[in-house]
Amino acid sequence: MTRLRTTAPLLLAAGLTALAVATVRDAGCDDPGRYEQRPDGGWSLVGGCVEPGDLVVPPPHAPPEPPAPTEQSRS
Repeated sequence: MTRLRTTAPLLLAAGLTALAVATVRDAGCDDPGRYEQRPDGGWSLVGGCVEPGDLVVPPPHAPPEPPAPTEQSRS
């Protein structure tokens, strides 16, 4: 049982790695893209198969309104 516990995760990892490699290889993208450094020091992905419309970015949520102040009664 101990041998199975050590071997199973390695076999699963090898299988997932093979699946990832096959997925990337068969993605049908001629230009994999490259990263270029911007003048401000950041990085940008140039080229590739991802179009701006492919990335769905939800609008930012409005910050919650602060609770209304309550009057405290003095007893």
